[in-house]
Amino acid sequence: MRPVRLEAGATASAPALLLRPWRPEDAAGVAEAYQDPVLRRWAAVTVRDEADAQAWVRVQSDGWESGERLAFAVLEARPDGGEGRLAGHVVLKTPHEEQPEVGYWTAAHARGRGVAPRALNTLTDWAFTAFPGATRLRLLHQVDNPASCRVAEKTGYGFDAVLPAAPPEFPHDGHLHVRVATA
Repeated sequence: MRPVRLEAGATASAPALLLRPWRPEDAAGVAEAYQDPVLRRWAAVTVRDEADAQAWVRVQSDGWESGERLAFAVLEARPDGGEGRLAGHVVLKTPHEEQPEVGYWTAAHARGRGVAPRALNTLTDWAFTAFPGATRLRLLHQVDNPASCRVAEKTGYGFDAVLPAAPPEFPHDGHLHVRVATA
């Protein structure tokens, strides 16, 4: 799969965003982002230091190679069109299936500025265009994560069901949100 670069527009309170595949030089930004206890609480993977961050970035790159996990670094766009600070992450998992899954996180400094909804909308629009066989996209989060519920609702992912916990990978009940492709 050939990596792509996507752009999400600016808002009155936040710069435009650039979405591009992760690069090895992004590891320091990932390690910094994972110092945030809020991100660590919801993240499925533990990143303790730059070595862990380098391994995490390699997993994202391997996903592009296999075509099974298309992950994007979400960066603030500079006025000259260059790449600014790391603001988050979005991912499309199993894109060739009928119901792929999306995921995301936002760096602490970027929260409250519409980064997650703008990045997720951009990823969603791209996914439905790039993978016409995908008719529904799924978004999952823990039931006690109201911020993810708000992002899902803002981006048109309607609540579908409560999923029971499946320890050890999913120790708590979850919400399933779904967005359906429009014709």
